[in-house]
Amino acid sequence: MVTCTDLLSTREWRVVLSTDWDVLGPFPIHAREQHYLSPSFPIDLSEPIDLQKRWPSSYADGGDVSWGTARSDEHGNLKVSYPHVRWEQLRATEGWAAMQHHSVLRTSLTMYPPSASEAGAYTRIPRLRVELLQGSYFTIVPADTQGFIPQWYSGNIYAMERSQLQTVDLPIPPTASGATKYDLFISGDYEIRLFGDPRAYNSAFPILSINLQVELDIPELRVVHEPSHDVVCDFVDGFAFGSVLGVGLRSLDGWWSVIGVKLELQGNGLDEARKLLSLRLVDAETSLAPTQTRTVPISITQTGSITTAVTEIPIELLLKQNADTHSSGDVTSIHVVLRVKRLALWTPTECVPIKGTYLFAKSMPTAFLVLPPKARNGENEEAARAPILALHGAGVDIFDQQFWPDSLIRQAHSWVIMPTGRTSWGLDWRGPSAQDAWSTVDGLHDILAGNGSPWAAWSFVKNTKVVLMGHSNGGQGAWYLASRFPDRVLGVVPAAGYIKAQAYVNMAMSRSAHFVDPSLRAILESSFTPDDNDLFMSNLVDTPVLSIHGGDDENVPTWHTRELVSVLKTWNPVAYVTYREDPGKPHWYYTVLKNKQVQAFLDSVLDPGASLQRSRSFTLTVAVPSESGSLHGWRILALEVPGRLARLYVKDNDGAVAIKATNVSVISVDLSEYHIDTLTINGSQITTDLAGSNTAICLVKTLEPGAPRWIVSNTHSSAEIPPQYTRIQSVLNTAAPVVLVIPKKEASPELSVALRIAHDLQKFHKLDSRIDTGDTDLLSLESGNLVVIGGAQTVFVQAQLERLGSPFKYQDGVWTLEGREFDRSSTGMMFLQQHPASERATILFVMSTDQAGLERVARLFPIRTGVSVPDWVVVGAHADRVGAAGIEGAGVWKACKSNAWRWEWNEHMSWLD
Repeated sequence: MVTCTDLLSTREWRVVLSTDWDVLGPFPIHAREQHYLSPSFPIDLSEPIDLQKRWPSSYADGGDVSWGTARSDEHGNLKVSYPHVRWEQLRATEGWAAMQHHSVLRTSLTMYPPSASEAGAYTRIPRLRVELLQGSYFTIVPADTQGFIPQWYSGNIYAMERSQLQTVDLPIPPTASGATKYDLFISGDYEIRLFGDPRAYNSAFPILSINLQVELDIPELRVVHEPSHDVVCDFVDGFAFGSVLGVGLRSLDGWWSVIGVKLELQGNGLDEARKLLSLRLVDAETSLAPTQTRTVPISITQTGSITTAVTEIPIELLLKQNADTHSSGDVTSIHVVLRVKRLALWTPTECVPIKGTYLFAKSMPTAFLVLPPKARNGENEEAARAPILALHGAGVDIFDQQFWPDSLIRQAHSWVIMPTGRTSWGLDWRGPSAQDAWSTVDGLHDILAGNGSPWAAWSFVKNTKVVLMGHSNGGQGAWYLASRFPDRVLGVVPAAGYIKAQAYVNMAMSRSAHFVDPSLRAILESSFTPDDNDLFMSNLVDTPVLSIHGGDDENVPTWHTRELVSVLKTWNPVAYVTYREDPGKPHWYYTVLKNKQVQAFLDSVLDPGASLQRSRSFTLTVAVPSESGSLHGWRILALEVPGRLARLYVKDNDGAVAIKATNVSVISVDLSEYHIDTLTINGSQITTDLAGSNTAICLVKTLEPGAPRWIVSNTHSSAEIPPQYTRIQSVLNTAAPVVLVIPKKEASPELSVALRIAHDLQKFHKLDSRIDTGDTDLLSLESGNLVVIGGAQTVFVQAQLERLGSPFKYQDGVWTLEGREFDRSSTGMMFLQQHPASERATILFVMSTDQAGLERVARLFPIRTGVSVPDWVVVGAHADRVGAAGIEGAGVWKACKSNAWRWEWNEHMSWLD
């Protein structure tokens, strides 16, 4: 039993969570498939629960399973397993994939009202704050579920650190006259990447281990400090190692705006700091929706070293309550103390990891770690050695887990930079995690080279090349970033990295696969193509690689690195790749990256005099141009058919360059990096004289009648480069906070979905978001992506659909696409569109025919890797039982130049039921 903090249980509400659980399972499932299936699969929560019923499952002897029981301990720990299942027999043919399974877990939650003498407290209907560790989803339903539409909340499935709790409104208000009982359901999904091989914890069968904590949250019109969301840099030799701070705030209830900040340094030896420090809000206003948590960005400037032992920065934040979009309440304030860590200046022999901060995506305070070099780089930035970008593994908290910085070798002249990737899991070093990795390098440059910086002599050039290294998921991330941005990389040291998700744990046990049209499945799985490292090994044939793996790795099988090396050598048998396999070593060992061979490799690639011979022939492979860089100065900027792989085969015969372009429509080449005398593309010679040019040019494939031809353009004009994304996951690649647009600010299903998406963006990626209505000028926020939730009939949605020429139309309560009507109940659709005011941004529409459809499609918001959603998808109620086979349509848009690059139907990459 957990009671509301600071309130006596006899005077306020009480909540009691039963320790007795009903358990149904196991059911085969592949990773992330629970986003398509109902989280309560195979149970329909709108029907009474029959605890005597049996359900088909291929995992059980006899082919079916029934309800069982389990018990959690007093700390909320629950372990669920099925020892009677013959797991080893399943494993013998299906491998790790057979370990993955789905369970439905049910218990009761009871609310007790205040005593009669405190009946006035009943006017404050309590909410719940829930933390579900390593569970996929949970929902709370009333005793009578007939016609009830469950709202599913994501669990903290990765058990990530510093994650805020889920705030949950009770489905129906509790009564004041007695106990009110609810059912709480959990989707329990065993994933190998989360729980590991059962053999690793000496078990003959997989054990689902979750933890559930529930506490009361009494709504109040005020804002509270959330210290777990603070972002504070270290102070080195009296100077802040960063130019930004972040203060975590949560609205207990009501709409609020942060409008000002004051430094409260007075007395107690803080007078010096008060004179040297100044603060200001990065944004003029940071808004909070009811129950939302955000980190308020604060710019910090400093005019000199603080010599006194300041360990705290007291701050006053000014807030106003927003009654609605047109009025505001009185200004109030909240007082916050940020604790800082003071460090001495590093020396050639003494150094500890330093926490720095920078602004990610314009206004998101972000921390990272660095190890400074032992000596300065030279007289200027140009003489500096390139830094090392070190990517941590999945679940590694670089701030609290000292083993990661301790496992890296401090360099003589190079900075070692450790980004977070947004969180300890992030997006597997894709999307915002990749953005963060590169932005952290730029952030360190700005700290070192900024005006008045005491560390200018330690700086390096902007947009510098790097050496990439990483372990486990970070090793996979090193393969990923290097093969997508080969011209930014001097060398790569990937350790214990997996090839791709489908190779790590295959999808053989997919429920959807038994029902889905294979052509639809192909379109859905094109969402995985940008992440498949093996497809991009051609880009690394001229990049030095030292790949490492433990011979007895129990987490990522050793064959993954062997296979990547094999694929790389298939592209070029003499590629600059070395494979080191440490016999008998497990997944992690302290010397995996801290050994003489790694240091010798780093010395060789960081040597300013080092040079490598470029291959006379090479192949550039690209899936999403906006998420890929150049190879030897060549870059693919646009595809003919988005969603398909593109390749550029370049053959150089002493300046006579011949190119074969496959699925490519726009190419650029930097002639300062690559010399060309004559150029032939797909057999046609380019007549423009390129010899002696020192500029970057574009080569554009025209679609004139007859045979297509290539023309030269001297600019990378947006008129020649269509916006292409191929999957909804790209909405996470935002250049500013995501704006969640809802029809109104009053309580509604749309507001509930917006709050849950905002929570998940913060929890999984530390991505900031703002919730607003279409009444304001949202399109003036040019650089941030928009997510429009519901409100198909509103002026804002209708205006944007018309303005963008969207293939999706809405009229008289019916959605249409290519003449196909979507008007059945429980149908949801989600589709990307280009942002009308920014080339770098997108709008994601999350629409439906009703509330049930909205709930269903909202679960497909691709907050994690491996959720297969291309540019657009329509999903119906059938998905609850058959997963992706319940899709009614999906595809990838194409952009039409004659229509100002508006996105249109793509016959090659579309499927309709």
